[in-house]
Amino acid sequence: MQRTSLGPLAEISRLTLGGGGLGQVWGETSPEEAVATVAAAVDAGITLLDTAPMYLHCERVIAAAFGGSLPADVRITSKCQLGEPPPGKAAALLESSLDASLAAMQLDHIDLFFLHSNICEDDAVYAHSNDHRALFATPWSRYVDEVAPALEALKERGRIGAWGITGVGVPSTIQRALAHDVRPDVVQAVSNLLDSAGGMRRYKEPAHPRRVIAEAKASNVGVMGIRAVQAGALTSLIDRSLKDSHPESADYRRAAPYRALCAELGADPAQLAHRYALGMDGVDTVVLGVKNRSELSQCIEAEAMGPLPAELCARIDDLGLAV
Repeated sequence: MQRTSLGPLAEISRLTLGGGGLGQVWGETSPEEAVATVAAAVDAGITLLDTAPMYLHCERVIAAAFGGSLPADVRITSKCQLGEPPPGKAAALLESSLDASLAAMQLDHIDLFFLHSNICEDDAVYAHSNDHRALFATPWSRYVDEVAPALEALKERGRIGAWGITGVGVPSTIQRALAHDVRPDVVQAVSNLLDSAGGMRRYKEPAHPRRVIAEAKASNVGVMGIRAVQAGALTSLIDRSLKDSHPESADYRRAAPYRALCAELGADPAQLAHRYALGMDGVDTVVLGVKNRSELSQCIEAEAMGPLPAELCARIDDLGLAV
């Protein structure tokens, strides 16, 4: 498998094994199959595992897979969904979250720790769930005054190797964070042919994920591409129960011309979508949402095939599906 740099991290595989599928966020799997999927990923050359406490069983899967001793070249991420903490509490809450993740995974260090909240302007009003904003969004002033310094301190103390942000908040504010004097080492950015974050998007502004990626590269910030298949919307069939009104269901319907093109080409939509994401300018590694070895194998094959030819990317873009 091809390797690359991800911010300050060298020799990172072009595919990252995401923890959502392992933790059963993206459908059912067994603990045994999840552990076997981790082992198969490492055997295939994947060197970065992206975990989070909100990914249900994911951290227990890591503990079961490695027993507290990672292979020499394997790196681990985790996250904290901080929201808007009371003044003066951000550092303690971040460290408490880190402690809990390390204990669950039976590790004493992680390589990359993400703020998994939206970052928004202090006076931002979200189009959806604004009454719960404090649970999922961190205001700019709290981010600058407390969160970024606390993450830098964790890095300086050797508790984490680097830190990052999940870049699905209000795009202009994410770009502001990427250009700030104290900036993250890595950003997780939406990387799919729909340019859609689906249910993760709560704001009314256009998403502009490619602008986020471009700003990251201009600021020497590594990019982890997320949502390559947009939570199932770019697969042949979403394999979990969703309401018709769910954003992922709407994206699945919108992607019908893409599936028709895949049928014409005799290609699997999920595999083609991963190759598209791997070829997006500025994306260093693509996070997989697989939950079993069969889905993993398809993604490994996609990486081995390489990014899509430019003319095929143009045909996909010409479908006019990007939001």
